[in-house]
Amino acid sequence: MRLRFNRGSGHALVMAGVLFCWAATSVAQTGTTSIASTPGQAIPGTQAASPFASSVPAKPVAGVIPISLQEAIDRGLKQNLGLLLSSSDIRSARGQRWEQLSALLPHVTASPYLDISQTNLQELGISLGLPGLKLPSSVGPFSYFDARVAVAQSLFDWKSINNERAAAQNLKSTEYSFKDARDLVVLAVGFTYLQAIADEARVETAEAQVQTAQALYDQATDRVTAGASPAIDGLRAKVELQTRQQQLIQAKNNLAIQKLTVARVIGLAPGQEFQLTDKSLYQPFEGISLDEALKRAYASRSDYQAAASAVRAAEFTRKAAVAGYFPSVSFNADYGRGAAHPSTATEVFDVRGTLSIPIFTGGSVHGDVLQADARLEQSRERLESLRAQIDADVRTALLNLQSSADQVNVARSNIDLAEQTLAQSRDRFSAGVADTVEVVQSQETVASAHEQYISSLYNYNYAKISLARVLGIAEEGVKEYFKGK
Repeated sequence: MRLRFNRGSGHALVMAGVLFCWAATSVAQTGTTSIASTPGQAIPGTQAASPFASSVPAKPVAGVIPISLQEAIDRGLKQNLGLLLSSSDIRSARGQRWEQLSALLPHVTASPYLDISQTNLQELGISLGLPGLKLPSSVGPFSYFDARVAVAQSLFDWKSINNERAAAQNLKSTEYSFKDARDLVVLAVGFTYLQAIADEARVETAEAQVQTAQALYDQATDRVTAGASPAIDGLRAKVELQTRQQQLIQAKNNLAIQKLTVARVIGLAPGQEFQLTDKSLYQPFEGISLDEALKRAYASRSDYQAAASAVRAAEFTRKAAVAGYFPSVSFNADYGRGAAHPSTATEVFDVRGTLSIPIFTGGSVHGDVLQADARLEQSRERLESLRAQIDADVRTALLNLQSSADQVNVARSNIDLAEQTLAQSRDRFSAGVADTVEVVQSQETVASAHEQYISSLYNYNYAKISLARVLGIAEEGVKEYFKGK
């Protein structure tokens, strides 16, 4: 049903539904089994082809760049591809909100025109003739002039209002997702950086093992030459030396590959030389209770806030769908001057108010409501699932932190004991009361103890970054948990 006042042009309102929400998924922490690093290992919390494992390279810099953990994070927050894409998502969501808002704002257009025309009557099938009178075959020219400014305004449209509210919540959700993406960048950079400094420590340990094996080989060779030991002792020492040399070669290769991964994540130029200035030093962690950690996580986790905003957006979208049953009121007006020629133009205007009442929509509104109900239920289920996941993340992170701290203490003690055992074995070999089997076994024990210490220290430092991420304070947490680095 339409109520009209005077004559006017039609007014079409653009209705574009908005359901835009991107939230980074919560990261479930894994166990802290002490293992050697794998070059190019996948970053926790990301897929194999995740944009967080990539970056947009910066310009190359001459020389070797010193990079600390904090500097690596700062570079990642500028160059990491995952964060740059998330920033683009914000602009896209802002554009979609403006699309919905435009349906509620006035639309003003100007449409001046001047027309001069002449019409051929025969072309139109008109042929007039009178005896003794010749009529023209065409008429004109005729001129028309009209210059107006038109205004179209929605006075009340509950569907457009709720669509705009849903778009605003989607924008807020995307902004929260951007903050969560920053936390994921910190996690990705921290993971790769800590892996690299752990690989550096493995290279240093392997070099020390080569030196020890070389000393043993020289000692065994001297004893074999002097006839104090059988030739097999020299062979064992030679095998041990070459084994340690192979491990050193592999350790250096692993470090080189891992540094390439670091450069890729933080956005260094291809081929850029750099050195890692931070080392895997042990820094005690001031404990936090489970209840305090959970409270902080629910208040700070950006992915949780993004999911909550997505629920509110879905609620407004459903209201917009239901509003398809409601009437809407719009206003259209135009004002200007018109005549056969601009010089003779006079005032002209049209004003119209329209009340549109949907009577039968063919089931389209019912379909919109069903879809909106399904999306709302899905968003609520995702929110509840994420809340439970956050609880599991926090508990896991605290367990990993405590376990890795205990492993560091045990590994330290093992290094001391293993080195004492090696010293005694070498003394026994020098005294001729033991052969190289005992010394080689002691060397392997020392190497294993150092590897366990490096792995446990890496796990401990990474557990601190992981805890900061699950609490939603990754950027602040790195500064807090790695003071003085």
